[in-house]
Amino acid sequence: MKRKINLLPFVVIATFVFLLNWYVLSGIQTLTISTWLSPVFWGFIIFITVSLAYSIQRMRDNGMDIFFKITTHTFLVLLASELVFFIVLFLGDGYRLITGAARNVYWVEFGLVLFGITVLIFLYGIIRGKYAYRVIKHTLYFDDLPENFDGFTITQISDVHAGSFKNAKAVQRGIDLIKAQNSDVFVFTGDLVNNKAEEIVPWMGHFSQVKAPYGQFSILGNHDYGDYVKWENETIKQANLQDLKRHHGEMGYRLLLDEHVALEKDGQKIILAGVENWGIGFGERGDLHKALTDVDPKSFKVLLSHDPTHWDSEVKKWPSKIHLTLSGHTHGMQFGMEAFGIKWSPVKYRYAHWAGITSENGRYLNINRGFGFLGFSGRVGIWPEITVIELKKSRL
Repeated sequence: MKRKINLLPFVVIATFVFLLNWYVLSGIQTLTISTWLSPVFWGFIIFITVSLAYSIQRMRDNGMDIFFKITTHTFLVLLASELVFFIVLFLGDGYRLITGAARNVYWVEFGLVLFGITVLIFLYGIIRGKYAYRVIKHTLYFDDLPENFDGFTITQISDVHAGSFKNAKAVQRGIDLIKAQNSDVFVFTGDLVNNKAEEIVPWMGHFSQVKAPYGQFSILGNHDYGDYVKWENETIKQANLQDLKRHHGEMGYRLLLDEHVALEKDGQKIILAGVENWGIGFGERGDLHKALTDVDPKSFKVLLSHDPTHWDSEVKKWPSKIHLTLSGHTHGMQFGMEAFGIKWSPVKYRYAHWAGITSENGRYLNINRGFGFLGFSGRVGIWPEITVIELKKSRL
């Protein structure tokens, strides 16, 4: 029996696209009296919209194949650029209504220039931005940091999503940046793959190059459990998870599954703990109590926890002080602006803290913006991140 096609997504998308493009076209038409502009314009818009609706419908059976990626990315770039044009045109029309002036073509021309710039920015994000690795450094001060760990450095990456990678040379540049930091310890805070363990196999030679004097440690993220694809049965799904855990070890990473290790330096130690994924809406698997079993409450503690909602919900209120939590997960939505004193991304409407350092009651959280990418095959304004954190002893 043929599966019935759900037309609702198409109707919603088509209605929104029609209204937006009707307004956009009204602006462009002020620049020309050509009779072919309207049919060509609408023909292109209809083609893109129908292709998008069809690719979404078939995704359930074919996954995010090349057709899906082309249609979604084309639609996204077009939509973002048209929204920029819409804003300029709307402001111009607002000015026109207030002053009683005729529609000024200079507003339209300015809008078209910004439209073109937006397209170019997104193309850069798709071609180069997703591999434009940045090293972001933080120095954090603690009164109770053991003296011998003054100046101790941690390099963190998160959200590799190896199944999205295509450019081995670009990934190697990121690995070389990690190695160049020469940190005391290296940590990875989850989402090694998109869905399946096999995705990391072609890249294991890259990530196994990362070494640190006090070791390499890792945790699992929500995507690592294989929850977002269909499996033939639960046994196969669990076998995939076991394969992924084995790959962590093969790369030289100590996978922390609700457990901790002590890092010792000249007779003093700090605790490095890691929990399974715990996130609101993404599975609350992690057991912090188990991870800190037999840990002296007064110990200096660093926690690896993939989803930052864990910090807000549980970690920052934990009876014994967890000094620093390292998370990822948000990707900064791979789109936003962090310049000229502005820090904005649409992801802020989902997560109170979505990138960088925040603190409360002397407990710090760092959210890494992610090393890889997922869904949108690019990054615009929120670049892939390698974090370096230096721990310092507070001086009176």
